[in-house]
Amino acid sequence: MTQILAFDIYGTLIDPHGIAVELQQLIGEKAPEFSRRWRDKQLEYTFRRGLMRRYVDFSTCTRQALDYCDTVFGTQLTGANKQQLLKHYASLPAFADVEPGLEALQQTGMQMVAFSNGTSEGVRGLLQQAGILDFFADVISVDEIGSYKPDPAVYHHCLSRVGTNAENCWLVSSNPFDILGAAAVNMPTAWVRRDPAVAFDPWETRPTASIEQLTDLISVVQNHG
Repeated sequence: MTQILAFDIYGTLIDPHGIAVELQQLIGEKAPEFSRRWRDKQLEYTFRRGLMRRYVDFSTCTRQALDYCDTVFGTQLTGANKQQLLKHYASLPAFADVEPGLEALQQTGMQMVAFSNGTSEGVRGLLQQAGILDFFADVISVDEIGSYKPDPAVYHHCLSRVGTNAENCWLVSSNPFDILGAAAVNMPTAWVRRDPAVAFDPWETRPTASIEQLTDLISVVQNHG
């Protein structure tokens, strides 16, 4: 059976810290730490809301995390500044290896889908501006069921959408929590280690494979099993 690759988007294909240039223009030397805290808080808010069953969409979590960081860092961003940053967040760049990696994978005949915490509309727009939307057979969003990764329900939703069983659908992600969530429902997983300083969580579960570049996925998937 043909293997399906379900790609996480933010942090895996699209660089959330690509907003650093815009941040630096607004807040100077605080920009790198602000960007890291913004991303961390964004994810924290999705975890909280998933546990509490108080869903709002990803853009709301992103905006609220921005408001939090503005307060904590004392940057006093104006409403117009925040709107500018959120607009740029919708047009973040892809990592350098993404387009050639997806092209190589496409040539193998593997089916690829985008699978994200973002809304379908937001993810489609992001992938379109990055020039990589056409590589994907579908865009699957957690928004469709009102929860967030790593809730098992969102991975089952992904499997239902692609119409296959867990063993034939790989989750490809740079986020350890996402890898653990997919593994919990028996999906094979490929951890894309975007940052050498990031360690995988020391749990009883490990990724099926760890890779540095997307082109490494070809041999990993073909030799699995």
